[in-house]
Amino acid sequence: MAVSAIRFYEAKGLIEALRTGGGQRRFLRADIRRVSFILIAQQLGLSLEEIAAELVRLPAGRTPNGADWSRISTGLRARIDTRIAALTRTRELLDNCIGCGCLSLKKCGLYNREDKAAQRGAGPRYVLGDRSGEIAEVG
Repeated sequence: MAVSAIRFYEAKGLIEALRTGGGQRRFLRADIRRVSFILIAQQLGLSLEEIAAELVRLPAGRTPNGADWSRISTGLRARIDTRIAALTRTRELLDNCIGCGCLSLKKCGLYNREDKAAQRGAGPRYVLGDRSGEIAEVG
């Protein structure tokens, strides 16, 4: 890992180095595990704020154990499942959209018929989980 990344994580308060008399950084084994968690969490798409919120739950002064990591894993599971569902919906809608050939979200009769979905708010309403049967007819 690049030294700049370690300094960045330290500046963000995600890890904390011990300093030698000469000012060198020293990290405990627990810090290496925290860095591993940060890298995995970033791969999963978590923001640094979300990662920091989870790391705060780990014990200070001792190496986190399996139960500590399990609590974090359980807390993240719902967020990860929500993201997986959104990505799956996006993939399925994209497959159908490309298969249609029009590639126009403004004119698409399949996903934006008469712009009914806009009643629920801005953005890709069906990708965000709205269902066409839940959206009332316009007019």
